[in-house]
Amino acid sequence: MTARAEDGFTLLEMLVAMAVLSLGALALLNLAGENTRTAGVVEERFFASVVAENRAIEALTSTLPPTLGEASGADPAGGRTWSWTMRASAAAAGMTRLDVQVRPPQGRGVAGEVVAFRGPA
Repeated sequence: MTARAEDGFTLLEMLVAMAVLSLGALALLNLAGENTRTAGVVEERFFASVVAENRAIEALTSTLPPTLGEASGADPAGGRTWSWTMRASAAAAGMTRLDVQVRPPQGRGVAGEVVAFRGPA
């Protein structure tokens, strides 16, 4: 039997196939990295929202009305300590508006925010 030119792949065909495979693998690695970063952002926003909602619920269910002005503090959630700021301001018909903002432990930007209204006492 003699070898024919049609048997197997040429070197050029193999190089093109490897390049296409490499591009696909790089795209999948990039996608996995983006998913990891997005999961971190979602987790940060979730815990910040939990802290903000807890602060708002405490102010809404307290027997004493919130003091007008700004208050701040820190609460633990998800193994980290989150700093929060709550602004209480007068709203229409004797209501109080509560603006709660929560920042991550690194302090870069607002990660969670809640606005609530409390009726007259």
